[in-house]
Amino acid sequence: GMVQQEPAGAPGLAAAAVVEAAVTTAEVRLSRRRWAVVLLFSSYSLCNSFQWIQYGSINNLFVHFYGVSAFAIDWLSMSYMLTYIPLLFPVAWLLDKRGLRLIALAGSGLNALGAWVKLGSLKPHLFPVTVLGQVICSLAQVFILGMPSRIASVWFGSREVSTACSIAVFGNQLGIAVGFLVPPVLVPNVEDVEKLAYHISIMFFMTAGVATALFILVIIVFKEKPPHPPSRAQALIQSRPTEEYSYMQSILCLLRNANFLLLMVTYGLNTGCFYSLSTLLTRMVIHYYPGEEVNAGRIGLTIVLAGMVGALISGIWLDRTKTYKQTTLVIYIMSLVGMIAYTFTLSLGHLWVVFVTAGALGFFMTGYLPLGFEFAAELTYPESEGTSSGLLNVSAQIFGIAFTIGQGQIMDRFGTQAGNLLLCSFLLLGTVMTAFIKADLRRQQANLDNEQTCCLPPVRSGERSEGPRSSSAPTGCSGR
Repeated sequence: GMVQQEPAGAPGLAAAAVVEAAVTTAEVRLSRRRWAVVLLFSSYSLCNSFQWIQYGSINNLFVHFYGVSAFAIDWLSMSYMLTYIPLLFPVAWLLDKRGLRLIALAGSGLNALGAWVKLGSLKPHLFPVTVLGQVICSLAQVFILGMPSRIASVWFGSREVSTACSIAVFGNQLGIAVGFLVPPVLVPNVEDVEKLAYHISIMFFMTAGVATALFILVIIVFKEKPPHPPSRAQALIQSRPTEEYSYMQSILCLLRNANFLLLMVTYGLNTGCFYSLSTLLTRMVIHYYPGEEVNAGRIGLTIVLAGMVGALISGIWLDRTKTYKQTTLVIYIMSLVGMIAYTFTLSLGHLWVVFVTAGALGFFMTGYLPLGFEFAAELTYPESEGTSSGLLNVSAQIFGIAFTIGQGQIMDRFGTQAGNLLLCSFLLLGTVMTAFIKADLRRQQANLDNEQTCCLPPVRSGERSEGPRSSSAPTGCSGR
């Protein structure tokens, strides 16, 4: 009639054993749909980022059309940054609780709605309507920016996750490139307001049509997750009971991670410089090269296209080498060098030189964006990629607003070169801080541990295990 007392810690050990069994027996398989998902996301992200920069790339024409100041037009771009900051945490919570599909539908749907609202602003006195349309598009961006690393982790295997993240970010950068190239071509510099309204309407109609088509495709194609986990690390996350996960605990855990905090600040400095440079680029170029709005757009296009190549190369490089810290530091240093070269060649009077230095700057500065997402996912595993990416983006938006306002004011008072030197100083600070980040690659370690566990022979009754069989997550706050 005696009842044997359960040893202390037995429930935790039993739960760990269940998780280990689930991970070990889980079938890891890649889905063919993964490429359609990432390309579709990349496409509607492209459309959204195009709408971000379409005002800034022809800033002077919208100033003339609406009869407002250049600073007011700059705020149409900065609205993207301002909206993101208070809405990050609610959207990241939704991403964790409701999953990828709902966030994809919201992002693509709001993007299309904002594009249609802008069509109601084709009169000079309707500037508030175009502000409303841009604010709706900025809401869509909140549902887009934190997705790349999450899509990569949920849909792609461990050997292609960085490449997938680069492709997801690739669309956002391509949209900025198109936003630099297309508006100066579709909207020529004409004095007649009615002709200007006609050309602007063509651009707005094309954008609304593309955004609506992409929204319909998201409804049809975009799924929550593949039928089978694509990696052992993802199998480990999916095997964890949902009630174990606390969203607020996850945020607190990230904010206690010293390496992630350093990365969050350095990512914000680098990306904030890029946002400021993109918003004010046309003003810089036409200051030294009056009447060259089309070439200003082409310089912006060169920056982003070179950055897309850099992003793709860095993604492939990371998948092969896993040298996150070293690659991040090298790209940061080269971003600083590129910014210095651009600063001192802009005023030389030779546009081809500006194209070369701007392309070199873009290759490294824009190529850094997906690298930051993936490095954060490694440093913070097993926490949600949506939360870590969101915090990186909040940092980028805060620095982006500060740099855009600060650089714009310095350009007005002390000249364009002084404004660019401000960005150089902050990139130098970011380079020094990056050197202090430790390469604590937790996600890679989880994949290695689980691969070793699956390769070990089963332990027979009465035998002792010779090697590590634990497939638990690396030390983390949420136990995810």
